Amino acid sequence: MNAAPPPAPDLSPASRRLAAADRQRAKNAAAAPIIPTRVPWLAVGVFVVIAFVGAWLVALPLWTTGEGLAHPLFGLLALAMMFTPALATLVVVLWVRRPASIPRSLGLSPIRPAGRTWLFIGLAFAFFTALPFLAMLLGHAMGIIRVDLVGLSGVQAVIDGLNEAAGAEAVPIDASVVVVMTLVSLPFLTALNSVAAFGEEIGWRGWLLPALRPLGTVWALLASGVIWGLWHAPLILLGYNYQRTDLLGVLAMVAFCVLTGVVIGWMRLRSASVWPAVIAHGAINTATTQFLIFADADSLADGAGIWGSVLGWPGWILLAATVLVLVVTRQLWKQPAPGLTLAESRVALSSPVEEARRPESPVE
Repeated sequence: MNAAPPPAPDLSPASRRLAAADRQRAKNAAAAPIIPTRVPWLAVGVFVVIAFVGAWLVALPLWTTGEGLAHPLFGLLALAMMFTPALATLVVVLWVRRPASIPRSLGLSPIRPAGRTWLFIGLAFAFFTALPFLAMLLGHAMGIIRVDLVGLSGVQAVIDGLNEAAGAEAVPIDASVVVVMTLVSLPFLTALNSVAAFGEEIGWRGWLLPALRPLGTVWALLASGVIWGLWHAPLILLGYNYQRTDLLGVLAMVAFCVLTGVVIGWMRLRSASVWPAVIAHGAINTATTQFLIFADADSLADGAGIWGSVLGWPGWILLAATVLVLVVTRQLWKQPAPGLTLAESRVALSSPVEEARRPESPVE
């Protein structure tokens, strides 16, 4: 008598998703948890020292030559400074506190679930591209900055500057063409700026935020934001962004970084991936500079207008409103395990052993 043939494997999409989730749980269980049970203060200290000292060393020529932001290599030095958090991260994960999986601990992988990762990448681009423009409109309504969307005097000022630099070779350009070119170039410039933003985000949100997570979500977001803001001091004290060389500029940058860091940090924790944070950073760096052309030509001349941009009061208000929404809706605390959906993470955390390994359950 012949034995009955084994049942055919279930190849339905639901079955494949369950199998993939089981494999991811096994990988997560085999490695140390992303969120440590205690803050690794030695590693945090080493990270902060390297990032801060590195930033000051890179910016040193701006100070020693007395040229400040007018230094011919300013752009290159500012770019190099953005990679000092990456250097600090490399030192920490290789020699101070090496994780079981470096890509996994930094949020570089896994990409699964791919739909969630791409959703938050899209959200990061859309939100942080729109934010600077909305902040300028709010600043205009508040009377801090003047937005000229009709005469486009700011755009014309840019064109005049280019024509003056070109001299006899100047080619007439219509202001509307510049506007279209600016809008069309946003995705490409964001992608380019995200390469530089990666140097920061692999440190701030890739390593530091999860390392501080045992303090609790709110305190980790606030602390990492303060550190991020203070790190900018070598440039801010030279008048970068706020055109001030005193502590007020540094404090303003800290306020901006704390609020922005909460939103970017939420995207990092909610997606269990650092890539949305990278795109968010690249997008806001791109849009902040590109959308300034829509300001009235004289609005930014004395430096006061910058307080009406995303870096000042309007930006702080819009970011604070966003944070409030995340708090009220409890989205701020929804944090899945790497490679798993929220529902799959609940199953993964159902084991008493796994729950005991985490400082607090991030899944709601």
